[in-house]
Amino acid sequence: MNVRYSLALGALFGAPAFAAGLGVSIEVPRLNVAEYHRPYVAAWIERADNTVAATLGVWYDIRTKTNSPEGEGTKWLKDLRQWWRRGGRELTVPVDGITGATRPAGTHQINANEGSAALPKLAPGAYKFVVEAAREQGGREVVSIPFQWPPTSAQPLAAAGKDELGAVKLELKP
Repeated sequence: MNVRYSLALGALFGAPAFAAGLGVSIEVPRLNVAEYHRPYVAAWIERADNTVAATLGVWYDIRTKTNSPEGEGTKWLKDLRQWWRRGGRELTVPVDGITGATRPAGTHQINANEGSAALPKLAPGAYKFVVEAAREQGGREVVSIPFQWPPTSAQPLAAAGKDELGAVKLELKP
């Protein structure tokens, strides 16, 4: 009887994981301007019909939200216009593991495995990884990278912003 349970546990815990995933790198450039504010950033996956399949990250001013009865920090999320119109307005923030504070200049990472809160199971097909940034006293920019899901091999994909975003990299992991 013990042998049967050992074999079952070995098969359960010894089997490799088959969930695909992705790694994201988003550069927030250092801008030389008189009044600099950290940008609000949304990163998501879009289906071919432009609907949001998954929101991977939303960075906004969480301090203002907690110090203001009007929820000032979340009030400006609608400045991320494309994300807001395509699905952001339905998201109740904060969301553990997805939302967080604005990031300083530099390169920031997001990693997600399929089946997690940030990356639910995706149907096979064509998608776009989209990053949008909007900054007070600044501009707004959207960068997108098309890809196929599920990935058949590790695929590094990249795009670059011009002002509010720098290099945006997407690494698909089979």
